[in-house]
Amino acid sequence: MVKFISRREAADLIPDNGVLATLTFGLGGLPEDLLVGVKERYEEEQHPKDITFMWSCGIGNNTPGRGADHLKAEGLIKRIVAGHVGSSPETVARVVNNEIEAYLWPQGVFTQYYRAIASQKPYLSRVGLQTYVDPRLEGSKATAKTTEELIEVVEVAGKEYLHYKPIKIDVAFIRGSYCDEHGNLIVSEETCKLEQLELATAARNNGGIVVAQVKGVVESESVNPKDVLVPGGIIDYAVIADPQYHYQTMGTFYDKKFSGERTVRLTDNEGGVTPLSTRKLMGRRAAMELKPDSIINLGIGTPDQVAVVAQEEGVDDQYVATLEMGLWGGTPSGGLDFGAALNAQASIPMANQFDFYDGSGLDLTVLGIGEIDQYGNNNVTKFGPKVPGPGGFINISQNTENIVFVGTFTIGGKAHIEDGKLVIDNQGKGPKFKKQVEQVSFSGKYAAENGQRVLYVTERAVFDLHEGKVRLIEYAPGVDVQKDILDLMEFEPEIAEDLKEMNPDIFQETWGEGKLAEIIAKNGEAE
Repeated sequence: MVKFISRREAADLIPDNGVLATLTFGLGGLPEDLLVGVKERYEEEQHPKDITFMWSCGIGNNTPGRGADHLKAEGLIKRIVAGHVGSSPETVARVVNNEIEAYLWPQGVFTQYYRAIASQKPYLSRVGLQTYVDPRLEGSKATAKTTEELIEVVEVAGKEYLHYKPIKIDVAFIRGSYCDEHGNLIVSEETCKLEQLELATAARNNGGIVVAQVKGVVESESVNPKDVLVPGGIIDYAVIADPQYHYQTMGTFYDKKFSGERTVRLTDNEGGVTPLSTRKLMGRRAAMELKPDSIINLGIGTPDQVAVVAQEEGVDDQYVATLEMGLWGGTPSGGLDFGAALNAQASIPMANQFDFYDGSGLDLTVLGIGEIDQYGNNNVTKFGPKVPGPGGFINISQNTENIVFVGTFTIGGKAHIEDGKLVIDNQGKGPKFKKQVEQVSFSGKYAAENGQRVLYVTERAVFDLHEGKVRLIEYAPGVDVQKDILDLMEFEPEIAEDLKEMNPDIFQETWGEGKLAEIIAKNGEAE
């Protein structure tokens, strides 16, 4: 039977130089109260010292002091191994200032890595090959003081894989909504299922300790065994959380519509039709790549305009949207509620979602542009001293057959649409299409070798990846191809023989009834 303890007692379980791994998706899923306990212990006795801190994806909500920032004190953390660090500002500063060792791994790697550790198997993956994760490039190392090689290249059956070396987890912090007196954990009020089971099993099967943060305790008789995500036999201790440290998302304490306990009625074009902007224009052009009955993934930011456009044009029933934390269907939430979905059709563990992604299950993904080079490489993970981490970007972009990267053509460029033409207001501060990217988050060479179809959609022009090189295939009506596109690139792209204007319909305030549906239908016929 699980033992109930305080957060301060949970902190006492972490040894000096030990490995602490936690669950997280922003503040959702994060056992933040347990991190507060670690902070309190360190303030009192300067222990634990020099720990390794692991987590798989975004942690915190961009507010200093939340998320990983609870463990910001000098001497507490020696090393982080993370999928995304950008949402904990003070921890980001420690990485930028080279104060701690930092490895930034793909998000999906963690979930499957924990599962491999649990079953005493080596973890091999092709995810990360020919990106900065590959030890022949940077080996995922994000600071100068990070020197140990945690990843190696191996060959199996004539194919290259990355071997992510095993790390023994001393303490695993996981989270659920409630547990019963036996410790059986349920996630009824969470937005999704994360890697609770995989992480807990990885720690427990290797002599580690598992601590669960919950809102409260329920009677065993009230729990359907099929609703239990982590059996109590795997959990050693449970802590009932201070409510202020048990947020459902980065911005919402608790809302039934985000946990699937309440269905939300969404009317067609709820909120009206959004005004035409360059972001919406890029969303329209990306939506033209949809095919009937597609399974898709949309990144945060401009990529989510695809969903906005699809709803306005009445084609949101033509695809199933998925989110990397395991959600299928429904309407993904944005902003500080990213990671939740309204009226989701299914929620599966994150490890299984990445099995699907890594096995090329997606038909289309739309992701952001950081900077692009002549070989089609995309950098979204390093800009000067800023190293936010990849999240699910590498898993998804490396394993999806059809990829659309979207973003403005230049850094800070401004434009508007007038009379069906693009009018450039400001050329921007500098190029995004560069001779060489600062870091390879997506490898154009790897994509070309594996036959992926890649588009780079901006407000001024559309490019594709053609025989390993970036090629200009479309330009916006109203722009001067030489002055507004080619002169603002650090390299000379290939030019398509049939170079043409972008579809003029998408530059109109109203696209035209049924036109996107017609395009999607034609895409299906062309398969």
